[in-house]
This record gives sequence, C-alpha cells and structure tokens, in this order.
Amino acid sequence: MANSINVDLEGIEDYSLDTSAPYYPSSDAAPCQPLEDVNRYIYVVVYSIVFLLNIVGNTLVIVVIRHNKLKRSSTDFYLLNLAIADLLFAFTLPFWAAYKAHEWIFGVTMCKLVCILQEVNFYSGILLLACISVDRYLAIVRATESVTQKRHLVKHITAAIWIFSFAISFPTILFKTVFKTPKHGLVCHEDIGAENTVHWKIIITIGRQLAGFFIPLIIMLFCYGFTIKTLFQTKNNQKQRAMMVIFAVVLVFLVCWLPYNITVIVDSLMRTGYINETCDFRNKLDVALPVTEIFGYSHSCINPILYAFIGQKFRRSFLRILASKGIIRKENLPHFVRSSSVMSTSGNTSTTI
Repeated sequence: MANSINVDLEGIEDYSLDTSAPYYPSSDAAPCQPLEDVNRYIYVVVYSIVFLLNIVGNTLVIVVIRHNKLKRSSTDFYLLNLAIADLLFAFTLPFWAAYKAHEWIFGVTMCKLVCILQEVNFYSGILLLACISVDRYLAIVRATESVTQKRHLVKHITAAIWIFSFAISFPTILFKTVFKTPKHGLVCHEDIGAENTVHWKIIITIGRQLAGFFIPLIIMLFCYGFTIKTLFQTKNNQKQRAMMVIFAVVLVFLVCWLPYNITVIVDSLMRTGYINETCDFRNKLDVALPVTEIFGYSHSCINPILYAFIGQKFRRSFLRILASKGIIRKENLPHFVRSSSVMSTSGNTSTTI
C-alpha cells in the first residue's frame, strides 16, 4: 500500500480535473452534514462501459485511418491523434473505477501518471476538436485547400497541441500526491500548499479553464456556425445529413464538458471564499461534481460515433477492410456502400466524415 503523506488539509484545494478528493472547509466554517454517498459501484459500472466503448471505437478509428494512408486528409490526421488521446485516457479509467470503489492504493507515482494522462487527454482532445472545426471551416466556407492540405503544417500544429497539453498539465506532476483522510482513506489529490495566495490559485484555475476549454469552445462555435450557414445555402441533397453531424458534434461537446467546467470553476471560487458557502450549496456541488465528471469522461467514447461511424466514408472504408480480410464478400460491397457526404465535396476529402 502506498505511503501516505502528511499535509495540511486546509491547504488542499481542487484546481485540476480531479474532483474525487473530499472538501475540508476552514476551521471557522459551520459544519455541514454531508449527503449520503451514491453507491460507489455505479461509477465502476459506468467507467467500465465507457472503457470498453472507448477501446473498441477508437481502435477502429485508428485502423481505418491508417489503412487509408494515401487518402488521408488533414481532418483524418487530427482524428487519428484524437483517437490516440482518447485511448490513452481509456487506460486511466480502471484506476478511477477502483479509486471510486475503495481508495487510492496505487501509490504516488501512479497518481501523478494517471492524472497527467487524464489532463493531457482533456486539453489535447478539445484543441484537436477545435482544429477539426477550423479545418472544416476552411474547406467548406473558404474552399481553401492550400493550407489545410499541407501535411507538414498539420503535423506541426498537432505536435504543438501535444506539447501545449503536456505543458499546461505539468503542475499535476509537481503537486499531485497521496495522503490519508479521516473519511475517504488514501486519496490522490493536488497539494498546492497553504503558502500560496488565494489570488494565485484563482489565476491557475481560471487560466487553465480559459486556455483549455472556453477559448477552443468559442473557436468551435464560430467555425461550425459559419459552416452550417454555408451548408444551408448549398444545393445538395445530403446537406441535411451534414448539418445534423455538425450539430451533433457541437451539442454533445457542450453537454459533456460545459456543465463539468462550470461546476469546477464554481467549486473553486467557493473553496477560496469568492462565493459565499452554504451547506445546501456545498452539498449540491458535491453531487454535481462526480455526475458532470461522468459526462465528461463519456465524451471519449462518443467521439468515434460522431466523427467516424456517422460518416459514410468511414463505413465504406471499414467495409473495404473487412472485405480485404475475407470477413465479408467483395461482391456485397455495393449493397452497403453509399455515396459520400457533402462534408467532403470541397476537395479536402476525409476517410471518416
């Protein structure tokens, strides 16, 4: 069992994506009666389902994209990296499931490693989604190929996203630790230290949320908004399907991540005294944090459905792989394959959407 580390509980604040650690109010705060804990094994079941869907869906995405190397577009390259990020995140889910069911028993090193994989997936995933929205905007609205089709530029952008994601997640390595609490046993949580000012902690929280969520969100809304407007004006019998895919992308992204990020910011502001704390509000946040966290985690297994399985090109590519392996007969392919989506009519084609 991991060695616990003695820390000042009043100095523990939640400024990362980890919301699993308990909250300890200051000594002069009125004691609150906590709500009954939700059955811990519900989290185990949900995380297990997300894990399986994540592994299967994102593995298929990687197989299909890599199988079409010659036809791979910039969008495909972003999707490939998005699938890799989601797969890396999938390997953290068994640890979180065991943590929810019991306590953190994997030691300090694994605490740091699992948390940084979680955060890198969060930031890289959202930034890659933003790049896909820009790519679709340039291809459909601006009808631009010269920029989006330069593979070396796309690779540089992707590399910059990974570097930025690791950099913004680096505080996880410095501050994550394992310590023992009276109620929850060993926890994997961030120890920023009581010597840091409240103002500095708020800057860390808000800054990471802005850079890693809200700015990419604004980019996505702008790009997809103009893309949908352009598709409305397109004389194509498949534009309705294309608009549904784009609408689903934005909607699911908002449903999965917006509640969680707002809850984290509100929770951080309350913990530092910027928002007045009441027992009722505290209990509501304690319920909202793990629930919205589940929605956020589930986004990693929904991505393949939105960006790949809805796309007709992906299904066609996947069926051709099955035919090449002898799983289905080649003469049956015309029965399954349909025409390509309007999303790829610009010349910036993709093997997925």
